[in-house]
Amino acid sequence: MDIKDANSLSGRVVGELSKVIVGQGEVLEQMVVALLAGGHALLEGVPGTAKTLMARALSEVTGASFRRIQFTPDLMPSDILGVNVYNTATGEFVFRPGPVFADIILADEINRAPAKTQSALLEAMQEKQVTMDGVSRPMSGVFTVFATQNPVEFEGTYPLPEAQVDRFMLKVLIGYPAEGVEGEILARVDAGFDATDLRTAKIEKVLDLPTLAEVRATVRDMHVEEDVRKYVTQIVRATRTMSQVSLGASPRAAVMLMLAAKTHALVAGRSFVTPDDVKDMAPAALRHRLILLPEIEVEGRTADDCIRELLLGIPVPR
Repeated sequence: MDIKDANSLSGRVVGELSKVIVGQGEVLEQMVVALLAGGHALLEGVPGTAKTLMARALSEVTGASFRRIQFTPDLMPSDILGVNVYNTATGEFVFRPGPVFADIILADEINRAPAKTQSALLEAMQEKQVTMDGVSRPMSGVFTVFATQNPVEFEGTYPLPEAQVDRFMLKVLIGYPAEGVEGEILARVDAGFDATDLRTAKIEKVLDLPTLAEVRATVRDMHVEEDVRKYVTQIVRATRTMSQVSLGASPRAAVMLMLAAKTHALVAGRSFVTPDDVKDMAPAALRHRLILLPEIEVEGRTADDCIRELLLGIPVPR
């Protein structure tokens, strides 16, 4: 598949999603970037901002199987991965796969489960396989996790382990829509749109799984000039020496940022990656990987503030 075809498909995916989600163009683009790059995304927003609806709509548009896992304090790893059940008729154990064996997974309110349960996704997200009782079972070839969390509710929640957070390619922030957009949402509902039945949005399937795999291969085949690779490296390494952070981004962050920049370029219709692609994707690729010093957080500064300041101090290659 060439760049032009892949760009056309990605544009159609965003267009179909816009039939369901109004006024969240940047958010939808970042979700599409994560899917086409073969990464996972952490969606953070207050309740009622259509996080679940976005993931469901994306599965409909791409023809992918979709499973939603509601994370709760009593959720066990076996509830996610599956379990071996003894069959009395055959005298053998039979594996019953859990909901993780789907193409697109929505880990809803992932921070409501303890670390042990959250960590059940680690192998699946990184290695695309699940090991149960010494047997490794492969995931879907396009396996993608979209996890949601509420940024303002802390009672009954558990912080995500750093190893878990680092598996997410992007952290996507979802805010409230503008006044005019909110009015458009009401108009669509009044005209018959039902968020529980996506058929009312009349969205069409744009991709199938083999085509999605081809687009991912196209992304990875895109060439990145050495100067742009050095720019990515400089950004990531600079996060480790910032005075505002106690922990910077990992080498995996550099890989994720470069892949995200490649996909951003493809979605924009280019066959090459520019420094602007890197700058555009840097906040989403790095914000969840930086641990700010307590005194910086007390001042009300965010990881995004630190990333913007960092980008201003690094020379942009021509």
